[in-house]
Amino acid sequence: MRHLPYLVLVLSFALGACSPSYKPFTSDLQRSQGWTEGDLKRIQFYTSRDIILHRELSRGETVIDGGKIVMKEGRRVEEVVIREGTPGVLQFMPKPDRMAISFDRGNDRYLMFGTNPRSDGEYMLLGSSWDKYSGTVTYRGKTYNTSSQSAFAGLLVDLEHIDEVSLARHTAPGRTVK
Repeated sequence: MRHLPYLVLVLSFALGACSPSYKPFTSDLQRSQGWTEGDLKRIQFYTSRDIILHRELSRGETVIDGGKIVMKEGRRVEEVVIREGTPGVLQFMPKPDRMAISFDRGNDRYLMFGTNPRSDGEYMLLGSSWDKYSGTVTYRGKTYNTSSQSAFAGLLVDLEHIDEVSLARHTAPGRTVK
C-alpha cells in the first residue's frame, strides 16, 4: 500500500507519454524537414479550433449530401461543422505555401490553409475575404460564411509521429549492369 503513490506517478507518466503532442504546422517546420507534397500527403493534420461554415439556401435548392439544414430567423441555412481536433489530409498544393486540406470524403470537400506571417508562419484557414465579424470561404464549390474566430483556425500535427514520415523514406542505392 505504501508503494501506491509511486505506482500512480509512474502510470501518469506512462499515460502522458502516449498522448499526442500536437503542435502548429508552420512553414519553418515544413522547410526544415524538406517535405515534398508527397510527404505531406502522408502526414495527419488536425484543426486547432472549431470551424463552422454556413450559407443561406435559396428557394428550391436542396442539399443532396453534406452538412445539416437548420432554420435561422425563418431562413433555411446549411451548416458544416468541423470540430477542433478533427483529422484531415492534404489533397493538393496549388502553391508552395497553400494547402487544400480535406476533413471529409469527397474531392470537393476541402478548405484552403496558408502561411500567415503574423502568426510565425503557421498554416491558418484562408478565405476570399475577412472582416471584423466574419469571412467567406469556398467549400464543395460553394461560398460559405464563417465567423471571424475561424480565421484563427490553424493546422496542427502530432510531432511524436512526424518522424515516422522521415523514417518511411527510402533512398535507392542504384543498380549496375553485370
